[in-house]
Amino acid sequence: MRILSLNAWGGKLHSPLIKYLADVDADVLCLQEIARSPTTRAEWLTYRDGDVELPQRANLFDEIAAALPGHDGFFCPTARGTLFDDDRLVASEFGLATFVRRSHSVIGQALGFVHGSFSAGGWGPHPRARNAHCIRLFDHDAGATITIAQMHGLREVGGKHDTPARRAQASALADLIRQVWPGSERLVVCGDFNVLPGSVTFEVLGELGLTDLVVSRGHTDTRTSHYAKDGRFADYLLVNGRVDIAGFDVVAQPEVSDHRALLLDIA
Repeated sequence: MRILSLNAWGGKLHSPLIKYLADVDADVLCLQEIARSPTTRAEWLTYRDGDVELPQRANLFDEIAAALPGHDGFFCPTARGTLFDDDRLVASEFGLATFVRRSHSVIGQALGFVHGSFSAGGWGPHPRARNAHCIRLFDHDAGATITIAQMHGLREVGGKHDTPARRAQASALADLIRQVWPGSERLVVCGDFNVLPGSVTFEVLGELGLTDLVVSRGHTDTRTSHYAKDGRFADYLLVNGRVDIAGFDVVAQPEVSDHRALLLDIA
């Protein structure tokens, strides 16, 4: 089984992103920063927040789904706000997406907020609401079950250091996982956590028997050349001792986002 985790950056690098997601041949894709804007046919919209402007692929979820016809997609929005088509306001949703190859049976799942709650009337104040999605699969090739969870951790204006909100977020993620994971099978947890390697997040997840593969295997950078700031850690992938790792990579090339993809192969 191959599992991919990636912050898709709203599809800013659209063509290489779509090609990579199709070519990488992952069984499960855990994606963050995905937009869906069903009321428009525009390909590109603009996110505006003060002096920040970012291009967003208007219906990135649908485009990924079209590129992965053998997968089922689950879209998990955190908020419904507005993007801009020139000066015209367009309603859009933003959040997580999980894609699962149809040869695997989804036998359990849970979706919930790890910080805040769904905002139906705008993106909301910072730090904005965040959610997590946890699925349990039957892997017919292996004849066994596996639980996989992903999260996009909250962004604090003050940086990636631990805060009470981040500690609470980690506990909420662990509680969500426990709703699905029976405790006696393979467990994978991944995503853009927006924390530093020494975060309490890893202490909380360690209580589930999880170990992070990014730092423990010597990787020092999960960002690409499109990210110019300091602090090169954001994305993590953790496994428990029941996962038989055939390979793990923090993918440097191709660059399809300002985040690197995390790619796990399980024997």
